[in-house]
Amino acid sequence: MVPSKKEALSENGRAGLLPALKDRAGREGSLNRESMSGLAGQYHLPLNEVYGVSTFYAFLPVLPTGKNIIRVCRCLPCHLKDAQAVIGSIKKELGIAPGETSRDGKFSFELVSCIGACDQAPAMMINDKLYGDLTPAGIAEILKSY
Repeated sequence: MVPSKKEALSENGRAGLLPALKDRAGREGSLNRESMSGLAGQYHLPLNEVYGVSTFYAFLPVLPTGKNIIRVCRCLPCHLKDAQAVIGSIKKELGIAPGETSRDGKFSFELVSCIGACDQAPAMMINDKLYGDLTPAGIAEILKSY
């Protein structure tokens, strides 16, 4: 059976959706209903599908974020190497908890399932830069560089 024109457009749209979402989030800081609706129309996909992709990936913010996004890994290797102490140090330094943004808009703080740096546990990312083998004492120095 030959797919209809709309089905063919939707299949092609799925391939380009994730890069388009990453690009839009990078330019606008987050993905809101308007941007998702626009991409749904552009890629001939239902809005709920675009929303589902947007909210599935931790690296696609759907709420406004700070200038610098701190993502701390909470997977088993990081947990076993005391990621909780690193999380506590970030809370202490910035005065924010996971899921919050600093008042000055400089930092958002998130816990994520995995950042692919198990060999460097405990690990975190600030924007696209990876920091591994973290200690609570080194957190202040890292944050000051931002």
